[in-house]
Amino acid sequence: MTDETLTTTHPPSDAAAAAGTGVRDRLAVRLLLISTFVVILNETIMGVALPRLMSDLDIPASTAQWVTTAFMLTMAIVIPVTGFVIQRFTTRAVFLAAMTLFSLGTAICALAPGFDALIVGRVVQACGTAIMLPLLMTTVMTVTPPASRGRTMGNISIVISVAPAIGPTISGLVLSVLDWRWLFALVLPIAIGALALGAVRLPNLTETRSARVDVGSVILSAVAFGGIVYGLSGLGAVATTGITTTTWVSLGAGAVALVVFVLRQLQLQKVDGALLDLRTFSSSTFTVSVGVMAISMMSLFGTLILVPLYAQTVLGLEALQTGLLLLPGGLLMGLLAPSVGRAYDRVGPRPLLVPGAIVVSASAWGFTLLGATSSPWLMLACHVTLSAGLALMFTPLFTSALGALPMHLYSHGSAMVGTVQQVAGAAGTALFVTVLTAQSATLLAGGSEAVDATAGGIHAAFLVGAVISLAAIPAAFFVKAAPSPHGAPVDEAAPALAH
Repeated sequence: MTDETLTTTHPPSDAAAAAGTGVRDRLAVRLLLISTFVVILNETIMGVALPRLMSDLDIPASTAQWVTTAFMLTMAIVIPVTGFVIQRFTTRAVFLAAMTLFSLGTAICALAPGFDALIVGRVVQACGTAIMLPLLMTTVMTVTPPASRGRTMGNISIVISVAPAIGPTISGLVLSVLDWRWLFALVLPIAIGALALGAVRLPNLTETRSARVDVGSVILSAVAFGGIVYGLSGLGAVATTGITTTTWVSLGAGAVALVVFVLRQLQLQKVDGALLDLRTFSSSTFTVSVGVMAISMMSLFGTLILVPLYAQTVLGLEALQTGLLLLPGGLLMGLLAPSVGRAYDRVGPRPLLVPGAIVVSASAWGFTLLGATSSPWLMLACHVTLSAGLALMFTPLFTSALGALPMHLYSHGSAMVGTVQQVAGAAGTALFVTVLTAQSATLLAGGSEAVDATAGGIHAAFLVGAVISLAAIPAAFFVKAAPSPHGAPVDEAAPALAH
């Protein structure tokens, strides 16, 4: 055998090893994608069920919305800790812990005798969900080549945006024939199946390293994010119960704790000991992307809680009809996400983000046209338009934000993105319900009928959301393409590398 022959026999072996690693990575990412889709689906699955809960458990809208707000609030509190968890423990261990918590919470909700037990179950569910999302993002950023991240992030966008969007549809289908507890009973075997599959097939993809958790930061984080969102949610009852001391104390304590938390992280990150490393914000692209993402999440989750209330309370539609009306938008987001991901790899973020922000704002203003006698088709058109705009935005935002960071900050960036996403969603939900409740109470006091008062409250909430959506349009112009692996900016007009 010649030397030349010898030299040509090794590359195929290396290629085979690389191919084997690629297959392993793709399998792991797919498993994480499917599992994360299942857990995030539960974030909004109770939206259509709110009127049923209000009737069955005799609670007002400001209380019922906590089945969604408590979920997002818990995620906002837990997600900052995941940066430490992902660094300290293996992919497999983190996945098993997350899916075990989610399965346990789902079982509690399925067996809940009343509202208090339901909230406990939702909190346990959210603890598992909070771990899954940053784990997925960090793993993808670690194993996916930069030139194809747009396509992979397109799949993540399906998980992050489509799962919450189709939650109301699935909820409506189930509630048309079964009790609200079945929303969890039907998910439980799927969650357990994903847990079992991960226990057998999921490899370890990330390297662990020594890391410590700062207990003081964990406490400050919980008080900061929890206090702010709890205070905002409490404002929903102000119109009927008056301004309470608890509401203002929660907001004040949350704001103070947030300032102290930030100062503490700035000190701890000097020795790489921060719970949430704020050096992620030294990248202007990351900062702007996260800001636009927050606005988008407020629009998405605020709309997802208002539309079912409007459809069922004002238009008198059944839960199944409401769910079916929301289905086209969710499907559209799913269909567009992969194409948007491929387009990002070719042209970069701005050609997608700017039109997307304009479309989202246009849909938000369209929602303000809804009244007590509006056609359900107008609501459908607005929701489909919103879904199309968000589909254009989410993949570029996630990819640009995380791609702008060095590898050692991926876990912190993922945790930061998840935290902002959940706090913005919870704040959007709380804000929309607050405006709805306050305006409805004012109209009722003025002699309006209940349906007209609710329609007026929903109109006022959508108007606030429309004004907020305008801020995303100029900000979208400042989101840049993620840098290349060598540190140079990626040419937004250059095509993606073929794989």
